[in-house]
Amino acid sequence: MLPYKLPLTSGNATRFFVMFILVLLLSSGFMIQNTVNTWLRDKRYAMADITHAMQKRIDAYRFATWQIYENLAANAAGSPPNNLQETRLRPDVYYLEKPRRKTEALIFGSHDSSTLDMTLRMSNYLDTLWGAENNTWSMYFLNGQDNSLILISTLPLKDMATRYKESIISNIVDARRAEMLQQANTLDERESFSPLRRFTWQNDHYFTIRTTFNQPGHLATVVAFDLPINDLLPLNMPLENLQLKQDSSNVTGNTDADDANSSVKVALTSPNVEITASLSSSPLQLVYRMPISELLVNTLKNLMWPLLADFVLLLLSLGGLLMLRQQSLRPSENQSAELDSLRILNEEIVSSLPVGLLVYDFANNRTIISNKIAEHLLPHLNLQKIITMSDQHQGVLQATVNNEVYEIRHARSMLSPGTQLFMMRDQDRELLVNKKLQKAQQILDKNHQTRQQLLQNLGHALNRPLNSVISQLQTLSETQPNDELTDALEDSLALSRLVDDIILLNRLETHDWAPDAGAFNMQTLLDELVMEALPSMRRKGLHLLVNNRLNSDENRFGDHRALYKILTTLLHYSITNTTWGRISIEVSHPADRPDRLAIEIVDTGAGLTVDEMGNTDFPFLGETSQDRFGQASGLAFFLCKQLCKQLGGHLDIVARPDIGTRCSIQIHAPQEHHQAQEEKLLEGLTALIDITVDDTRKIVVRQLENWGASCITPDERFSGQEHDVLLTDEPVKLAPWSLLLTDDEPGYSALSRNQFKVNFNLSSAMQDALLQLIEQQLALDEPEEKQDTAQLFAPGYFQLFVDTVPDDVKRLYNEATERDWSSLAQTAHRLKGVFAMLNLISGKQLCETLEQHITECDDSNIKNTTSEIDHYVNELLQQGNQ
Repeated sequence: MLPYKLPLTSGNATRFFVMFILVLLLSSGFMIQNTVNTWLRDKRYAMADITHAMQKRIDAYRFATWQIYENLAANAAGSPPNNLQETRLRPDVYYLEKPRRKTEALIFGSHDSSTLDMTLRMSNYLDTLWGAENNTWSMYFLNGQDNSLILISTLPLKDMATRYKESIISNIVDARRAEMLQQANTLDERESFSPLRRFTWQNDHYFTIRTTFNQPGHLATVVAFDLPINDLLPLNMPLENLQLKQDSSNVTGNTDADDANSSVKVALTSPNVEITASLSSSPLQLVYRMPISELLVNTLKNLMWPLLADFVLLLLSLGGLLMLRQQSLRPSENQSAELDSLRILNEEIVSSLPVGLLVYDFANNRTIISNKIAEHLLPHLNLQKIITMSDQHQGVLQATVNNEVYEIRHARSMLSPGTQLFMMRDQDRELLVNKKLQKAQQILDKNHQTRQQLLQNLGHALNRPLNSVISQLQTLSETQPNDELTDALEDSLALSRLVDDIILLNRLETHDWAPDAGAFNMQTLLDELVMEALPSMRRKGLHLLVNNRLNSDENRFGDHRALYKILTTLLHYSITNTTWGRISIEVSHPADRPDRLAIEIVDTGAGLTVDEMGNTDFPFLGETSQDRFGQASGLAFFLCKQLCKQLGGHLDIVARPDIGTRCSIQIHAPQEHHQAQEEKLLEGLTALIDITVDDTRKIVVRQLENWGASCITPDERFSGQEHDVLLTDEPVKLAPWSLLLTDDEPGYSALSRNQFKVNFNLSSAMQDALLQLIEQQLALDEPEEKQDTAQLFAPGYFQLFVDTVPDDVKRLYNEATERDWSSLAQTAHRLKGVFAMLNLISGKQLCETLEQHITECDDSNIKNTTSEIDHYVNELLQQGNQ
């Protein structure tokens, strides 16, 4: 009979590995359980030994207590006093002088010579008792005769009492006295114990045993010993985990070792493991607590290598099981199904190839793989001749079949030498396809060029009639103003902007546009932007806030026309998208990149939809927002993004539904070299700022400080301080010589003789209004030109005039020669401010005339007026030198 053999199947292998893993896990569990039991048994034995030693120490000091009370204290009370000496350390604290110094004694409270003799006897007795001990021992004797307290200890009491004063010794004595007095008043408690205590300066742990002796006609006498336990504990049991508790149920006197071991109990109290041992003849329990987590960590640490070995065996078992099931024991039907799927996939791939594929086995003269193209060409080909010829031409040759040219590539199989691979490509079809692709590309390029040319010509063709219509509508609206003409004019302007945007975008796409870089002043550009957007803002009742953090006289180098186009386009989109609230424009530069401009346009509109955000990457991709006055352009975001790229920057748009939209612009615009510091336009002017809106106040204060004015607020103003002008945004706070700030005023206008209403977003309007107030103040003080000249020659003013005005006159000549109208206008405006401040009416009028000529770009009149200003200044200088 043949022996039975277990077949090596997938099921049997799985069962074997599962049983091995279960045995491995059980062995690990048993090992951990055995280790924990061993630890608990060791701790039980250790606790039994500790409690036995503690009970022996308690019994020994019970005997010592009776010896001290019956023999030493009683004999001292009836014997004559000896010649003893004591040292008074502090009030009511006395130190006993003695030759032997194993122990030292302190007496607290008033006493007689018998108490001193009794203290010496007890100290000598304890010298003998503690002579061979190294731990800290202390005894407290509360004398019922005179209510004094005697402390005898192995500590250097005299040094500690003197050095540390009341910080250590007095606190311990006061605590012990309170405990002993409490026990003396308890009639039914003769003996008591304290919990475990600790000397913080020595890291010693101890407990106190107190014994009470009642005396007829006197207070009770209490004797207390501090018994250390550090020497009773093994090193592997931390003192912090021990606790001594009262146990009134255990007052038996069994001392047998088996009874002691049986009195040790182990309990699981979450989250600790408690081992409790009772003292045999004392109402005490010693408890050792250890967190369960710490027990598990220690156990795993002790069993690290066995558990690591078990874990490695477990991983090897699982890996072997998976490997065996996936490779060696895979069912044959699965292999067959996989082969069938691979064959079907192979046939599908071969049939979908755009070239002919043929794999031929010359050893068996059979076709292994082929598709329809190869089957169509196979009867017309001599494969053996093709192999011979391809070896001479690096495996590639051409063949003609039915007047069609094919490229045939030949390769040999590395696995089977008799198997050859042929690939056939139709050259005529590929050539035809390439020609069609080239033709399509040419047509596409021509269509692009035609579209670009069409847009360019269409834009130019539309611009001429649009400009004519706009000019006619403007003329009609001025002569015959009505709402219909205003709406028609707005629609015409919107159409004109759209045509200009299309032309500009077409130029950007054809690379026909390049930045026209030049110097420009950002504040001037912002003023133009505000003036253009002001009618639309007033029509919708929106508020505009322009916060320019750059210096007002700071010039940047870049294409200001492109930047102006970006800002106007985005601002117009924000106005259309915002129903109520405000639009803020903030200009600054990054802290780490002073050569860049950072501009943010934030509105409180309805936000942007997903379709509108899509217009950033492609124009007119989605529907745009609209209001009752018109619809936003779907070309705006894409055009601004392209312009920002051309200016070396980028555009980021973030929108939140029902919150608003933030457009962040960064462009490359380096700062021009700083010129020498000149005198500020409003230097010496004191302005009182009484503005309610915090954002408006910050903007106005920054502008005034840039112009040299000193700004004060009503809170900062001290009693009697004078100011030149008042700036406020509340009409009720207006006073003489004040400006009313608003954001809907086209420049500034007079409210009264010495009150103006001004748009704080317009820097030039703010300057003009302030200078007008200053001029009126000066005119009231000195109305005649002779008085003005007298003010010029007053101390300090003439030297200031000599240091600043001739340089500005020279600058007028240079800027007029270079045709830098922007800088020329700023210099003329600064000169007008100086003349107005000095009340030189003629000079101020000449500067106003020059500003008018600069606006008209009249070169000849500019030169003549500049010469007149130079002649006027020279006359004043000659008068001052005489």
